[in-house]
Amino acid sequence: MGEWQTLKTPGGTLQAWLAQPETASRGGVVVVQEIFGVTRHIRDVCERFAQAGFTALAPAYLDVIEPGIDLPYDRAGANRGVALVNKLGMESALDTTEEAARMLRGKGLNVGVIGFCWGGTVAFLGNTRLNLPAVSYYGARNLPFLGEPAGAPLMFHFGGRDPHITPEAVAAHRLKQPQAQTFVYEEADHAFNRDPDPPFDPEAAELAWQRTLAFFTEHLQ
Repeated sequence: MGEWQTLKTPGGTLQAWLAQPETASRGGVVVVQEIFGVTRHIRDVCERFAQAGFTALAPAYLDVIEPGIDLPYDRAGANRGVALVNKLGMESALDTTEEAARMLRGKGLNVGVIGFCWGGTVAFLGNTRLNLPAVSYYGARNLPFLGEPAGAPLMFHFGGRDPHITPEAVAAHRLKQPQAQTFVYEEADHAFNRDPDPPFDPEAAELAWQRTLAFFTEHLQ
């Protein structure tokens, strides 16, 4: 079971959920939240990484604005989350990602990053600007940054029925990041990995998870 750790960043001190394997770690993964905070789902992602042999750290990015954010998955929660991440800004998010990666490297680990929705774009920028192997799940804000050269191996996951990410947007990822592994799950919607909350798609989530574990196994060991 994971536990909260204190993480000092240029923007302020925040909490981060740390989950560690019972045996020697296969690598470290920074887990970047959705706009809703370090929710049960995000903590569960960390626990699943630990069960697979990785050390996972999920910073509470929004703590520097308002500590303890854990928003509901409804329209009101989404509206508030969007406002908070817009106020935070990408540069601050990347500062936090860099400090989280530094904490994991301090444990003697090679480090990658994974993120979901807003966090998917933070993870992508963690690749292009921090040179971290990255897995980006349904990064709805990726498009303006696709021209940035990748700094490490890169993987994208998208739902074929995601109203926020059009087929044209997916095609742009393939065009501008041709070296990346880009997967589309045709029957899945946005946030298809968010177990057990709708629109969770167990089949797509499991396949994406196995691909993600294979990616980090290859690039962090």
